Amino acid sequence: MSYLELKDIHKSYYLNKNEFKVLKGISLNFDKGEFVSILGESGGGKSTLLNIIGGLDHKYDGDVILQGKSLKDSSEKQLDQFRSQTVGFIFQSFNLISHLTNLENVMVPLEMTNLSRKAREKRAKELLGQVGLSEHIHKHPNQLSGGQKQRVAIARALAADPDIIIADEPTGALDSQNTEEVLKILEDIAQDDKLVICVTHSEEVASHGTRIVRLVDGKVAKEETLSAPYERPEKTKPFKPGHLSFGSAVTMALQHMRYNLKRNLLIIFGVAIGIFSVITMLGLGKGVQGYINDQIGSEINPNTIQVAKYVDTDSGETPGPTAYDLKGSDITRFKNIKNVTQVEKGYFANGVQAVYGKKNATISLLQTMNKTQKTSDIKTGHAPGANEVLLTKSTAKILNKANYKAVVGKTVTVFITTVNSQNQPVRLQQDLKVSGIISTGYDAMSYDTMAKIYQTQKLTLHPNFAAVTVNDTTNVKTVQNKIKAYDTKAKGKTTKAYTITGAGAILDTLNTYISLASYVLAAIAGISLLVSAIMIIVVLYISVSERTKEIGILRAIGARKKDVRHLFTSEAFFLGLFGSIFGAVLAGILAYFVNPIAVQHIHSTILQITPGYVIFGVIVSVLISLLAALAPSRKAARIDPIESLSAD
Repeated sequence: MSYLELKDIHKSYYLNKNEFKVLKGISLNFDKGEFVSILGESGGGKSTLLNIIGGLDHKYDGDVILQGKSLKDSSEKQLDQFRSQTVGFIFQSFNLISHLTNLENVMVPLEMTNLSRKAREKRAKELLGQVGLSEHIHKHPNQLSGGQKQRVAIARALAADPDIIIADEPTGALDSQNTEEVLKILEDIAQDDKLVICVTHSEEVASHGTRIVRLVDGKVAKEETLSAPYERPEKTKPFKPGHLSFGSAVTMALQHMRYNLKRNLLIIFGVAIGIFSVITMLGLGKGVQGYINDQIGSEINPNTIQVAKYVDTDSGETPGPTAYDLKGSDITRFKNIKNVTQVEKGYFANGVQAVYGKKNATISLLQTMNKTQKTSDIKTGHAPGANEVLLTKSTAKILNKANYKAVVGKTVTVFITTVNSQNQPVRLQQDLKVSGIISTGYDAMSYDTMAKIYQTQKLTLHPNFAAVTVNDTTNVKTVQNKIKAYDTKAKGKTTKAYTITGAGAILDTLNTYISLASYVLAAIAGISLLVSAIMIIVVLYISVSERTKEIGILRAIGARKKDVRHLFTSEAFFLGLFGSIFGAVLAGILAYFVNPIAVQHIHSTILQITPGYVIFGVIVSVLISLLAALAPSRKAARIDPIESLSAD
């Protein structure tokens, strides 16, 4: 049984449903140790036959049998494996990858083996040494002569130690001296227990083999044996062949990016502008939010929120006198919330009158003192105790315009209008001592003082809000959401049980609006990312067009379609990654210069670039780049290797 058998191979091409027969029943046997020259005129089907033998073309009639196993019905994956493990190609036009050095060109097939990086490099150097190019390993193909290029191609074909070497007009572009040298190398290869099949139209070249097969009009016209096959004991391969690893595809992508550095830098810069804009807008939103929080936090305690009972006023019914009252179960519920450290009962009254001498001040909101008001804002006097009231600066100025601080320690009469259990109006009156003046916040008294005022009319004070203190500012939002999540059922209708009141609610709403605005601005800035994505798509399509022959070479040496996809998606990945990192650095530099100026004028950083924003920018950039690579990478993977190898 021969090592390789061709059985009745027929191959036709079609143009406008017209059939053109190229191979018309080729049957041949080949063995290791042979150097077979397939001789024929141009257009006689020689290259087509080589493509079938090499597993590049599987659309034919007949059968190719390797060591007794048919290749005809092999899957695409099996044919890729066949080319990577069994076949090495040598082309007339060399087909070297221009952006790789000669050493890297020879190492490409070795990327599909289990050899280590160091071992791959060592073998590639040894092969280049065998073909006399030890001094040119770090040069690029365009720095070599034609003969030297063909030697690199031979070294690459031998790299994976294939059993079959297919040479398509290997001396067609060489002078006589280089032709002799290349033919001598091919003879040495055949003597090394390999099958060499060489296509040529030159009688002189064909005379160097062990056998000549003459093709005429797609048929075997004559076979001529020149010498017996070279005999040499079979040897085992020093390594295990495989497929192009993802890491190798990534390395090749980086090599190509380095080769087209200027173009890729422009794309990276375009991506960076988009990411810079997005991160800057997010950082600006956070900075503005932080500034407003600081300003409001300087006037109120940010860790304490006011909670009131939710009353549905949309029903048209007038709420009863107890509708807003909080019960003991409500206070207990608040205390049991995680991260809550204290719950104070509170009460607020509207339309309160304060009389001092002949001056009368209307207090729009009088409430019981709690931790929402900062005692540090009491610039004159102290917090209210028993039978005392704390006035705001604006109220004190109404009572004593000439010297508002003079009212501290004086007695004022406070009038509070409320309703009794029958919902009848009741006017409460109490003389209270002014304990102090607070620069911001509300007029206030202690809860016990308010309760005693109610008792003067035999009324019981029920809290209509609670001041809930949280252990840390970072947990306030969580506690607020927990309180908002409670619901209650009344008259078959489910409504929320509580509402957040006071400055805490305003701050929460304001933060929501600021966050929304920053996200909208970031989204608008993100439009530039779409532009960069289009740039990546265009560049990758150009790259596919420029690298058509490279794709064919990779497929010829056994690279799978997904390996080709990995090559282009890796390039897009790095464009997105490097662009996003550059954009984040630009945003960081801007923050470095802008924030000291902002601190000097508004005592707060205005651009707060967080690690989360940077990570978000990197992820978004990479995802957009990968999405942009989908169509070009698929197009590259679908390229026919036979057509791409013949492309100019």
